[in-house]
Amino acid sequence: MNDDLAHPLCLDVGLSLGQKRWIAPASEVMRHAAAIKREADLPEAVAILLAQRGVLPEHAKAFLTPALRDLLPDPRNLRDMDKAAARILDALTARQKIAIFADYDVDGGSSAALLVDWLRQMGHSATLYVPDRIDEGYGPNIPAMQELGATHDLIICVDCGTLSHEPIAAAGCDVVVLDHHLGGADLPTCVAVVNPNRQDETGDLGHLCAAAVVFLVLVEMNRRLREDHATTGPDLMAMLDLVALATVADVAPLVGVNRAFVRQGLTVMARRARAGLVALCDVARLDRAPNAYHLGFVLGPRVNAGGRIGEADLGARLLCETDPQKAQAMATRLESLNTDRREIEAAVREAALAQAEARGLDAPLVWAAGDGWHAGVVGIVASRLKETANRPSIVISFDGDAGKGSGRSVAGVDLGAAIQKLAAEGLIEKGGGHKMAAGLSLHRAQLEPAMARLSDLLARQGAGESTYQDLRVDAVILPSGATPDLLEMLEQAGPFGASAPAPRFALPSLRISFTKPVGEAHLKFTATDGGPVAMEGIAFGAMDGPLGPALQEAQRSGRKMHLAGRLELNHWQGRTKVQLRLEDAAWAEGAPS
Repeated sequence: MNDDLAHPLCLDVGLSLGQKRWIAPASEVMRHAAAIKREADLPEAVAILLAQRGVLPEHAKAFLTPALRDLLPDPRNLRDMDKAAARILDALTARQKIAIFADYDVDGGSSAALLVDWLRQMGHSATLYVPDRIDEGYGPNIPAMQELGATHDLIICVDCGTLSHEPIAAAGCDVVVLDHHLGGADLPTCVAVVNPNRQDETGDLGHLCAAAVVFLVLVEMNRRLREDHATTGPDLMAMLDLVALATVADVAPLVGVNRAFVRQGLTVMARRARAGLVALCDVARLDRAPNAYHLGFVLGPRVNAGGRIGEADLGARLLCETDPQKAQAMATRLESLNTDRREIEAAVREAALAQAEARGLDAPLVWAAGDGWHAGVVGIVASRLKETANRPSIVISFDGDAGKGSGRSVAGVDLGAAIQKLAAEGLIEKGGGHKMAAGLSLHRAQLEPAMARLSDLLARQGAGESTYQDLRVDAVILPSGATPDLLEMLEQAGPFGASAPAPRFALPSLRISFTKPVGEAHLKFTATDGGPVAMEGIAFGAMDGPLGPALQEAQRSGRKMHLAGRLELNHWQGRTKVQLRLEDAAWAEGAPS
């Protein structure tokens, strides 16, 4: 079938102000949605969303109420689970000294906090160690492991360790690895490596983040406590706030059990029982219960700020903290570091984008490298390049001859595997990660050959093939149809995030009746179709591109526009309104002359 027929244009928008084609749902999706609407008696927009997710009509109601007990996998399906659980419980029984070696990001900090919390409730303490991003780099290193091994009986590596053969061998004590990064042909010699992305795993649980892997270990240990000691372990449901935070912040796909983790975790978070997260919400001025967006774009960056530009273990320590006053002080410090991070990121982003544009944004790989760029922000800048070019991206910071880089990928392109291949071929010093994000280390002389080879590997996966950037629209809606009730129903199909994007709506032929610049580059606006309900909206960053000026021109001229974006509830002064978070727009009657 002709793909243009299977995926028709939405509102006939073939080239928007954002240089995109608007793509409507495929005809097969619409037929599927009609069946869901009939079977489950759901609004059309909700039915289309479920059809996009591949939900069968008879399963629609169950999909809207995911139960963790129905979706949680048996921990024993993961290799080495029995060994890991047994060794940690043995350490607990023998009162041995335990160290937790954690990655410096949200997933690592959440994973560490889960273990610290569980052990604390079992009457056992643990030493927390988070390596410095700049001085030590990612994962276990020989000096740190030797130092920890000299004073501890067991080291548990979380969100790292799968490729750390030499550091783990140098530890001099037992080591357990709880990770989710892609494994190599050989595993490090240690007690256990629990990792759904080991090469000898089925891959069925490859979408789990490290905190979810740690949670499954805790499930298994609680089960053993019940079976072998007739003891009830800590309440694991109360720990799902940490799993939810890590799942969203690590951009794990929100499908299957991950969706249930996040749904239940947000419910736990709303109770405000964890001192560190309460303090973080307060400094971020969150005046209501967090949702998935807040986890990824409000709380996550603040937890990460310490690992990026300041104190590597500050985010993890905050998540472990039980004293509200200490947590407040830590959260305030992270807020300050996050402000500094934004300024550093802006400078690196500007330089990297200029370099990448000069090289060209239409290659299979977009990359930039610079001297003295802060290594703590190269991952964020890589994300910005990816979003700008719709291509996998790499950003590398050099300190003398040594370079450290981070990459982000697009859907359908496995960046972690490609970088691992570079390391196996000797084109970089080391590297790895997962499909959507990866890191690497290399020498200056390796830069050009490595990037050329990586571009070739990614091109073989289809990177750079798309001529157009498509904006996929789920449904067309009028302002009068965008009600709070509809949004509450749509939320039941969430949470939204990686592999489960929030629905995007197109609103046709609207007049812009009001615009107001907000902040440095944002624009508030009001649009109407002449009916009784006007649509208020916000266009972030619109004044830095064509969108903002076009909206202002539409207000002056009265020309109609098609608008596309996400609907959200805006809570202000006790009132709740539906607001459009604008992503793109197109002239409804041709561009003005």
